[in-house]
Amino acid sequence: MPRVNPEILVWARKTAGLSVDDAARKLAFKDTTNGTAVEKLTAYEAGQGDPSRATLVKMAKAYRRPLLAFYMAAPPRPGDRGQDFRNVPDRQPGSEALVDALVRDVRARQSMVHSILVDEEEAVPLGFVGSVSMNDGIGAVLASMRRTIGVDLADFRAQSSPDGAFALLRNGVEAAGVFVLLIGNLGSHHTAIDVEAFRGFALADPIAPFVIINDQDAKSAWSFTLLHELCHLWLGVTGVSGVFSDAAIERFCDDVAGSFLLPENELPLAGVTQTTLVDEAAKLISDFAQQRHLSRSMVAYRLQRSGLLRADAWRTLVTRFRDQWRAGRDAQRERDRLKDTGPNYYIVRRHRLGSALLKFVSRNMSDGALTPTKAGKVLGVKARSVAPLLNGAALTVGRAA
Repeated sequence: MPRVNPEILVWARKTAGLSVDDAARKLAFKDTTNGTAVEKLTAYEAGQGDPSRATLVKMAKAYRRPLLAFYMAAPPRPGDRGQDFRNVPDRQPGSEALVDALVRDVRARQSMVHSILVDEEEAVPLGFVGSVSMNDGIGAVLASMRRTIGVDLADFRAQSSPDGAFALLRNGVEAAGVFVLLIGNLGSHHTAIDVEAFRGFALADPIAPFVIINDQDAKSAWSFTLLHELCHLWLGVTGVSGVFSDAAIERFCDDVAGSFLLPENELPLAGVTQTTLVDEAAKLISDFAQQRHLSRSMVAYRLQRSGLLRADAWRTLVTRFRDQWRAGRDAQRERDRLKDTGPNYYIVRRHRLGSALLKFVSRNMSDGALTPTKAGKVLGVKARSVAPLLNGAALTVGRAA
């Protein structure tokens, strides 16, 4: 068996977001004749002794890496995020490792989709990817996006819930050729990525553009994030977005997304002015946002950008809205845990994957272009889960039927 470069062991652990203590607990070494589990792992990482194959299998599982990765000569470069637009206060190595792992996973899946589409005779570059610049202005970009996805704002607001409104918007975006996925963890709630570390990811490929939305965020915020990342595609810029950013391109994409969902001429209807007290503004914004299937924070942002809401009041409200949402989310999770109920795994997975990717996989499995194993990699599931996942979905042949 070839020797393992100890640098690989350190790299695999750190990029999994684990300290030595955390990794030692996960690995749960049974044979600790040479010291504690921590001492044993530390020795391996220092090049003192070679881990057995069984140990490497444990590491592969704990660090979410393929076994072959441990036989590389040297650690690879960090995952290519494109541009990183985030202002993340006090970035935690664990969260950053999860974001890197998510980007690597998405890029691998997108690469497979791209390659297959290139082999299809009907696959052509999507003209809207990289078709504009910020110099064209918010209005021009907004008009182009509306024409392409064909979603009417009145229809969006006529839906029964924020989830339904998002589904309408997502259908329009996927019909235009964009794959829209909801991903907020790496397969379990233990790897959930906080929305402040990652809100969205746009992969601006003209053949197979992907938009990833962190589904750990409030459902009322998904539509705004989708449109924000869609603007990145129109600008032809791949990158990761967070909640906070001072970058000009992020403000531009925020303004395009905000204008799509809440036109400037409607802002006075919220009833908020510079003199409105914070508690009253919170109530007015909450009612106004609920009627339009929008997040309260987005409405507050639009009011602040227009000058109707003071900057200090906006910051106070955003913090309040975020804290209230988290408290409500945690309470709901606890109720679901006590009831021991929840939606079917495959229903949840289909919702996260979106109809465009499911149709793509179904069609290419029928054509023989994808094996169950490769289909599982594209969908992010085990090969044995592909058939029940596709069998329960209402699929029609076509890229974005």
